[in-house]
Amino acid sequence: MVSSGVMKMVTLTPCWKPSLVDGDRRSREESGRNDGLMWYKDLGHHVNGEFSMAVIQANALLEDMSHLESGPLSSHELGPRGTFVGVYDGHGGPETSRYINDHMFKNLKSTLFLKLALFELNISVTNRKIPIFRWKLDYEILFILSKSLFFFSSVEVYLLDKLMNVQQLDAGLTTEHQEMSAHVIRKAFSVTEEGFLSIVRKQWHNKPQLASVGSCCLVAVICDGLLYVANAGDSRVVLGRSEKATREVKAIQLSTEHNASIESVRDELYALHPNDSQIVVLKHKVWRVKGIIQISRSIGDAYLKKAEFNKAPLLARFRLPETFRKPILNADPSILVQKIYPQDQFLIFASDGLWEHLSNQEAVDIVHHYPRNGIARKLVKAALREAAKKREMRYSDLKKIERGVRRHFHDDITVIVLFLDPYPVNKSTLPSSTISIRASVGVPSDS
Repeated sequence: MVSSGVMKMVTLTPCWKPSLVDGDRRSREESGRNDGLMWYKDLGHHVNGEFSMAVIQANALLEDMSHLESGPLSSHELGPRGTFVGVYDGHGGPETSRYINDHMFKNLKSTLFLKLALFELNISVTNRKIPIFRWKLDYEILFILSKSLFFFSSVEVYLLDKLMNVQQLDAGLTTEHQEMSAHVIRKAFSVTEEGFLSIVRKQWHNKPQLASVGSCCLVAVICDGLLYVANAGDSRVVLGRSEKATREVKAIQLSTEHNASIESVRDELYALHPNDSQIVVLKHKVWRVKGIIQISRSIGDAYLKKAEFNKAPLLARFRLPETFRKPILNADPSILVQKIYPQDQFLIFASDGLWEHLSNQEAVDIVHHYPRNGIARKLVKAALREAAKKREMRYSDLKKIERGVRRHFHDDITVIVLFLDPYPVNKSTLPSSTISIRASVGVPSDS
């Protein structure tokens, strides 16, 4: 039982106004430009350097979404600052990737806030002191947390109840010393997955096809000299690292991909489903999970995770002939955490639409040899030229093809190039505004 005296001292002070007003205070980095089916932001600034972004639409409805945030990563006054990048490559429709684009960073931010709050409460109660909190809470985070409070009357009671019932709490939120961590990111994936599946469940009778919509999810966070990469699906991030001896820049793939075309992924599926000889099927020279989908991990795709959605009114082509007890796909990301070194020059984040046409080294060479301004757009155009060449057509003719029909020539392509400057900006000199940009804004998305 928590004493009423302690509970009264727990106060959460909002420091941001509601999001519409707050949007006016944010950096003007949001602006981008459109050129036909392409959206781009040629050059912008993040906490650790500069960035460039570009998106080209091929599908009738844009299924690629992406997001960059730079500045505070939590609402805690002493919380970390850094840069967040998300690339979300949807399939079956844009609903899942749009949902992730709207919720992943918020969920990460709220998870990190909860971790820091619990850490301070833990110290205070352990030392039997009245807690003096150093966080401020914005309305968006309060709203996210409030959806998890159930019968609790306030955030304060919820946090203290969590603290008093440590055995029910995720160990990673109270035992890790770092502010940002792999556990925080994994939890954000889990909350985002649960959020979308709850929508599928609520709309099952009106929009059953939501159960067949999903998205790959690539997320990265740069914070306190560390790089965190989390991936579910087959989007990719490649590091460009300078080599002193050759004066060239070497391509190093950082993300682990989950595509049935990779032998290790098939081996993993066989191990997880030893009694299912059809867990992966070679169909028209392409390996597919259950003969349907190429990726083995994603957010969404409820029809391959929950048996309750493997039935009518879902379209017959998505329904499996037999029921299943164990989820066939999962949303658990592969996570890499590594230090950023002085020789690390830049990171290229992209959906698989880019990597279908450019190798890792080809992409790195382009970024290394050309000016930063507009480099993401240059990568997209390089991929489009390769796509045209494969179909024995001119690039100028490919550009004339309308969305929808374009999908027969190439996929939606998203590219974010993040430059890692060797002398990051000092924390005390950073502006208080948050850089926030979503590359899907302004790209035609409705037929």
